[in-house]
Amino acid sequence: MNQYTVATLLEETKFQEVQIKGWVRTFRANRFIALNDGSTINNIQCVVDFENTDENTLKRITTGAAVAITGDLVESQGKGQNVELAVTNIEILGDSDPETYPIQPKKHTFEFLRENAHLRTRTNTFSAVMRLRSALSFAIHKYFNENGFYYMHTPIITGSDAEGAGEMFRVSALDPKNPPLTDDGDVNYKEDFFGKETNLTVSGQLEAETYAMSLGKVYTFGPTFRAENSNTSRHLAEFWMIEPEVAFMDLAGNMDLAEDFMKSVITYVLENCQDDLQFLDDRLFNEEKTKPQAERSDMRLIEKLKFVTENNFKRVSYTEAIDILRNSKPNKKKKF
Repeated sequence: MNQYTVATLLEETKFQEVQIKGWVRTFRANRFIALNDGSTINNIQCVVDFENTDENTLKRITTGAAVAITGDLVESQGKGQNVELAVTNIEILGDSDPETYPIQPKKHTFEFLRENAHLRTRTNTFSAVMRLRSALSFAIHKYFNENGFYYMHTPIITGSDAEGAGEMFRVSALDPKNPPLTDDGDVNYKEDFFGKETNLTVSGQLEAETYAMSLGKVYTFGPTFRAENSNTSRHLAEFWMIEPEVAFMDLAGNMDLAEDFMKSVITYVLENCQDDLQFLDDRLFNEEKTKPQAERSDMRLIEKLKFVTENNFKRVSYTEAIDILRNSKPNKKKKF
């Protein structure tokens, strides 16, 4: 007997006996299990014959419990799904105490989920975001591979500040309470692990530039760290950055590459992550409705993404860009 994922079963047209493993989202009326295994935002309904199922087993089917279910895939009798699983056997792989399990079937704030980070991908929002991130990562590598680029790994620990790209996190093996000092009273980094002052990278640009001068077209895609002490939604201490470097490319070619790249990866997720994008589209739309009309976005999420792929990027000079910013409403209201 083959083991399936929820995603494949929901697309399956052959009615047969199958086995599936996942986590219980909900269990209602002692009969209907909504099961999810992370392969899709959608759940599969598993219908339990509660009259012929051990009562102790039924009590252990709680939100968050890990289960292995064997049953017959049949046409669904209810609305919202084409198929469902008529359960013939259920095994509890891991119990979940309903009194302590934090991710119950209700809406949670992001603050609450930050405090339960190990379980937040059990929610629709975080699971959708993670599947999209995975698809985007694949699309990034796919684009560069198909366009003749070589992928390179640049150092995470470095002595370079990448032309002053940002404030850096220091990396040291010295005793922070009693570091060795020079005659001038400064920390003596010559006695540190690398024999010099080192930091977490702010950019792989310099290494990529050297490789481009022999390989032609290269790109980096890896973790980057910035130590700017700014608690805003525009600043991250750690993020992944994409940096292509190409020999013999002028500014127009650089803009062509950026536009083509953005359209390619967005098109990929539009075509391959429709359910997750639709969920996030609906979620953001409902959030927008709580805002004053003047603060609402003119376009929904998917509409914005399609706008990017279906239109040419506007190209302006640096001087024109400054003029646009100076004449913008936020600047006139002194919000810049």
